[in-house]
Amino acid sequence: MSDKKEILLVLTDKWCDWEASYVCAVANSYLEYSVKTIAVDQNPKVSMGNIAAAIDYNMADYNDFSDVAIVILTGGLSWDEQDYDDIAKFIRSVVDNNIPVAAICGATTFLCRQGFLNNVKHTGDSLELFQSQKGYSGESLYIPAQVVVDQGIITANETAAVQFAYEIFKLLKVDDGVTATWYDNFKNGAIR
Repeated sequence: MSDKKEILLVLTDKWCDWEASYVCAVANSYLEYSVKTIAVDQNPKVSMGNIAAAIDYNMADYNDFSDVAIVILTGGLSWDEQDYDDIAKFIRSVVDNNIPVAAICGATTFLCRQGFLNNVKHTGDSLELFQSQKGYSGESLYIPAQVVVDQGIITANETAAVQFAYEIFKLLKVDDGVTATWYDNFKNGAIR
């Protein structure tokens, strides 16, 4: 393991490769973090864009959370196709270890179905979608917003990749001036 704190990127088949791309590229290249992939097995996961990603860690074998800064779940087409009980068990361990969790798009639906959003303020692709999920009782805490941060859980809707990254950077305590400039450029454009 390197001296850098790790950001664990949970991958499933048909994962959304663009939704965590800002976070992964900036954190791994310019910050004191190392992005590592984790999945329910060691088989490479192919994204919606047909990018095959190698898996660094198998969830079943991952027990030491001491170097984990945050766990990120991207959206993807398979969240609705599978229950992913193994991933739910892993995320419960992450939460029990007081490690922040960030989810975007379909991964927020997974979190709501598994009960992780019943007691925290949150957002996702729609309240109606969440209400159709068994195990969800957090309607009163749903906020129609691009991104919501509460109690170490970041949730974002499918159109919020830039805001999602920005909130993760803030949670990781990346320099405020640098992140504010980055956010302004990527949200509003460098040429105005």
